[in-house]
Amino acid sequence: MKYRLAIFDFDGTLADSFPFFVQVFNQLAEQHGFKTIDPDLAPTFRHYNARQIMKQVGMPDWKLPFVVKSFTSLMRQHAASIALFEDVDDLLLYLVSRDVTLAIVSSNSHENVSRILGPANTKLISQFECGVSIFGKPARIQKVLKKTGIPCREVIYIGDQVADLEAARKEKVDFGAVSWGYETIESLRTHFPEEEFDSVAAIRRIV
Repeated sequence: MKYRLAIFDFDGTLADSFPFFVQVFNQLAEQHGFKTIDPDLAPTFRHYNARQIMKQVGMPDWKLPFVVKSFTSLMRQHAASIALFEDVDDLLLYLVSRDVTLAIVSSNSHENVSRILGPANTKLISQFECGVSIFGKPARIQKVLKKTGIPCREVIYIGDQVADLEAARKEKVDFGAVSWGYETIESLRTHFPEEEFDSVAAIRRIV
């Protein structure tokens, strides 16, 4: 077996929430005092990482926790409209059936994550580390590693943003970049992820 533990990011990796993010971005901008964007140009922001977007719209670091909290609250109100990407259900079941331990490390809330996953998928996840800062994921990955006791060389963190990749590198675990998330695969590729996935089903090859 190649990996015994698969840690997943949630938004943009398992859940198709980017359209919702675009939908509420300007509402968050007006609420928290940073620049709005032209929704038609939102896809171009997928070429930027989180820090670059913050710089583009004039959002200081200290505002980020408040913006994330507001976004999480809005998502809680609209969770029913946000779906998992196609084949996620089958993927999670497949990995568990091959004795891969599953965990989620996400800046989203546990309530939102579990609601969007649904009861059956939620039961497949051994550990949730939710409500973490976008840039605070290394400590949560470390908590997962300590709890499972699985060596770093047998662990992969799968996500869609440079911040995810940087967190994986800090904790010395492999990173798997998905091509369908908030950031483009091209932007992630410049950081040389250990794995690239062009579909949800392709993640099956980690076992």
